[in-house]
Amino acid sequence: MNSFLEALDYKNSPWLIILLAGVIGLLLSAVIIKIITVTAQKKDWLIVRAIHQNLTSVLYFFVPLLMTTSITRVYTQSHPEYEFTHAISKILLIAVTTWLLARIVIIVEKILIDKLDFDSPDNNQARRLFTKIKFIKRIVIIVIVLFGVSILLLSFDSVRQYGVGILTSAGIASVIIGFAAQKSLANLLAGIQIAFTQPIKIDDVVIVEGEWGRIEEINLTYVVVNIWDLRRLVLPITYFIETPFQNWTRNESSLIGSAFFNLNYQTPVEKLREKLEEILLNTPLWDGKSWALQVTDTQTHFMVVRAIMSARNSSQAFDLRCLVREKLIEFIREEYPESLPGILIDEKK
Repeated sequence: MNSFLEALDYKNSPWLIILLAGVIGLLLSAVIIKIITVTAQKKDWLIVRAIHQNLTSVLYFFVPLLMTTSITRVYTQSHPEYEFTHAISKILLIAVTTWLLARIVIIVEKILIDKLDFDSPDNNQARRLFTKIKFIKRIVIIVIVLFGVSILLLSFDSVRQYGVGILTSAGIASVIIGFAAQKSLANLLAGIQIAFTQPIKIDDVVIVEGEWGRIEEINLTYVVVNIWDLRRLVLPITYFIETPFQNWTRNESSLIGSAFFNLNYQTPVEKLREKLEEILLNTPLWDGKSWALQVTDTQTHFMVVRAIMSARNSSQAFDLRCLVREKLIEFIREEYPESLPGILIDEKK
């Protein structure tokens, strides 16, 4: 290496050496990227495809900077007046390495998520893992960025001295920052708690603030709920730790839906029960697990008939309840019109 540098050391100038190192690095990165591209096209390898989609642009910077940093380190040992070239190259390499590690984390996330089965009727386990993977990815990227900045600061003696001064006043600063950012810290800790205890998961069906919706995003400090009418409800993540709420898919995706009817006492309940069974057997919305039709209450002028039926998930449960209401109303109107009091009530929204 030293003999090579001496041969190129024209008038003690490092620029030709840096240029050659950068060109060689670009050529090496081009070869590596070409190999990745060809392999991703010819092989059905999930890892290679993920690398091709997320890592190739970083390699164009990483390999040349790795070469130039190595060259400038050796060169500046004999030419200390050009120490600044190594310092600049090292700063850029640390920054690009941080970028590279963040992209590697994203690749790992993509590989893990692609292995999850979201198409199954009961995808509760897949959504559990998806929520954990997303949250852990954000935490790891934050740690990588902080670690990269720390290495950058510790690389220079002058900055290291400032760091000693910062540590000296850390006691007072931590108290001030603690009071100023206690809500943000509470949100962050709540996010960590939610990621592992999982009172909510991505795509869970919840009732919050009187609204029905699905969990669309779980970020470090807030949660986005996609309301049924496509509005977005943004809540601080501490809401799901401190406030009671309904989670319809906490342990599994399947639900039992119900429809209530107010009918007079002449209604043939057994005929309605037979009709409900017929409706359920002829629709793919019913999961085949459970159903029932019962008189759940009696009033002065009418009785309350409740039909319940199970479905694979909340969307199918809603559609199934609507279908049962429509079909039973039509059946009663055509076959037993005298049973209708003129009012139909569905008590569960």
